[in-house]
Amino acid sequence: MAQPQAGLKLLRVALIQGSKITEDRTLKRRGSVSVGQNATNTIVVPVSNLPPSFTLFEVASDQYSLVFTTAMEGKISINGQEVTLQDAIARGLAKPRGKDTFVAALTDASKGRVALGEVSLLFQFVAPPPEPPKAELPAEVRGNFFKQLDQFFFLVLAASLFIHFSGATFIACQPKIEERELTLDELPDRFVKAMMPVEVKPPPKTETGDTGEKKPDAKDDKVEVDKKPAVAAATSNADKKAALQAKVSRSGLLKVIGSSGGGGAFEDVLGGSSGVGDVASALSGASGVGVATADALGAGGPKGGTSGSAAGIGDLGTSGGGNVALAEKGSATVRGGVSMQAPEVESSDVDREKLAAYVRGRKGAIQQCYEKELKRNPSLKGKVVVRFNITPAGRTSDIDIEENTLGNEAVASCIKTTIRGWVFPFKPDSDVAVAYPFVFAPAS
Repeated sequence: MAQPQAGLKLLRVALIQGSKITEDRTLKRRGSVSVGQNATNTIVVPVSNLPPSFTLFEVASDQYSLVFTTAMEGKISINGQEVTLQDAIARGLAKPRGKDTFVAALTDASKGRVALGEVSLLFQFVAPPPEPPKAELPAEVRGNFFKQLDQFFFLVLAASLFIHFSGATFIACQPKIEERELTLDELPDRFVKAMMPVEVKPPPKTETGDTGEKKPDAKDDKVEVDKKPAVAAATSNADKKAALQAKVSRSGLLKVIGSSGGGGAFEDVLGGSSGVGDVASALSGASGVGVATADALGAGGPKGGTSGSAAGIGDLGTSGGGNVALAEKGSATVRGGVSMQAPEVESSDVDREKLAAYVRGRKGAIQQCYEKELKRNPSLKGKVVVRFNITPAGRTSDIDIEENTLGNEAVASCIKTTIRGWVFPFKPDSDVAVAYPFVFAPAS
């Protein structure tokens, strides 16, 4: 309903049954007013001579119009004239609409009475009542925002925010300290000593002469000569670095790979020598690895980089095992025959000939299911009817065994598994039910 404009009056309607007013309503918004027996009407009028719903007042451009039929009676006031509904039709104050329906335009000064069978309807236009003032509490009771606020809580909150934001701002304004990575030359001596432990050498051996005096060993001069570079290495950063690299190269796998001098492990493998002692010692701790030597291989084997002999396969052993049965010569092979009857197809979308040709091409898989159980029961024979649906995608669904005179569930289960993997070249519009019979019998 539309909100009435300023200065427009509201429609007031009263319903009279007998001599009593049963309903008195003032419509606050301008809109159509319907009467009738249905509960969805604006005014429910339980009279038998009215339709379930009848629009009595219409609104067009905020102007009401009275809609009535020739079967209704009553009086209305139009432009200061009080006339009956029949006189309004005769004077042209009501315009016809359809066969027996008329429409009379009303103004804010119009009023009247319309009889609707056993009840009557009074209407008039009244000024809208003034809107009641909104109830407001006095200013002393309402107070204001600052009076409603807890002052102590507000002070604690403000102090906490000030302290936290001040601390965060102070930390953010501090200059960032850049941490520089230390080079190998700048490492403290304690780390170098931890990585390069000092080797303690045994004291040199001395010999006693005929006079009882100890003669220094001939290697003492070399020891004294070697100590001087060691002292110099401790005082030079460059020598420390070189000594550290030398220690790393002498440890672990690097020692095996980069061993220097004659007779090294890789020199034995790749070079022309026949020694393999260093490889054997280097791999002695590894489990599951063996190194053949020249003595172990012998001198009569196949020639390559070194001499050796080939191991026989008889030296190998196997673990576990099973029984392997070989078919004896002249043993009979069990064969079975499969015949397919005409299928039952419940739709014309699937060509029976194409369906039968597709199944015949996969007859071998069905026959294998039967022959597998025929080996256990040579007298196995009977008929199996399989019912399934062909989906619009060409696949099978809802596979079920409709008839099984074989009495063997293994064959039926194998057939169902085989059919489940079929993909037909034709695609029906909807699921098509198919019943396909297979007859099994041993081959003669």
